[in-house]
Amino acid sequence: MNSRYNDFFFSLLIIAALILIPMIGVGVLGLKFLFGVIIPYGALAVFIIGLIYRMVNWARSPQPFKIPTTCGQQKSLPWIKRSRLESPASTFEVGLRMFFEVFLFRSLFRNLRADLEGKKLIYGSAKFLWLGAMLFHLGFLIIILRHLRFFVYPVPEFVNILEKVDGFFQISFPTLYLSDLLILLGLSFLLLRRLFDAKVNYISYASDYFPLLLIISIVITGILMRVIIKPDIFAIKHYAIKLATFKPIIPEAPLGVLFYVHLFLVSSLAMYFPFSKLVHMIGVFFSPTRNMANDNRMKRHVNPWDYPVKYTTYAEWQEKFRDVMEEAGMPIDEEWVKEAQKQT
Repeated sequence: MNSRYNDFFFSLLIIAALILIPMIGVGVLGLKFLFGVIIPYGALAVFIIGLIYRMVNWARSPQPFKIPTTCGQQKSLPWIKRSRLESPASTFEVGLRMFFEVFLFRSLFRNLRADLEGKKLIYGSAKFLWLGAMLFHLGFLIIILRHLRFFVYPVPEFVNILEKVDGFFQISFPTLYLSDLLILLGLSFLLLRRLFDAKVNYISYASDYFPLLLIISIVITGILMRVIIKPDIFAIKHYAIKLATFKPIIPEAPLGVLFYVHLFLVSSLAMYFPFSKLVHMIGVFFSPTRNMANDNRMKRHVNPWDYPVKYTTYAEWQEKFRDVMEEAGMPIDEEWVKEAQKQT
């Protein structure tokens, strides 16, 4: 078996261990307060502190040069058509490019695939990666917004509207939301792509498989809770509101082991997030290749860390090695000789 699959199975074992921990901790040892209060608060603290650390670190990183990623004509002469999004020349245009990048994955939409046909390298459009990423992120966003109904009272009207639209087709009872299907389709595609696409599989590591499997586990346990196990929703809402207002309680009504498994997996994702590749969601705003305007022809940018450097001009160099050059028969530029004499 390809050694690259070892990373997948290793990640799978880690996920299995993460599921077993709350099952034993709550189901056998009865540590509900630990898994229902201490670990979620600890995960929240790690998430916030970790994100602040990463953002401060990014903000302090040197950016002495203009290095925006460009794929189009820069603004120059009035009669030359330029690309406003591919080569933004102002803060407003940078904002437009960032908007389309963050919400529509514009650069990913132009993703290409490379295949060998004989000895020729052929490039072609590959929109499935963009579609899979959109399904995953859109489903994830909707699910997070729907979960606000557990943490706030009264429930915001937009959450009620979103929930009605999400469950419009009433696929089952209880409702199987469209966002659940979207996120599972997107995650399945991204996972299968890493497993069966030879080129992608070759560069995939445990750090690529683990977050996919972790989020899939969170989604599946959430669906199982709503469709099959069906814990007390009112008890969960009461617990969530108390947790959000820092007045934690453990409900008297049994929530079931699956609820604590789901909560522990969410807490694990929160703790893992700031130190993983998932943090690109925040990092894109700090990327100098994206947040800079390509205005090098309009403004002169000077490296703020430049310091005086001792250098030797050609005239000085020629004067220093004049004897050697004449002995070797190399021509002497008299204009540079005069320049050197002026400087001395």
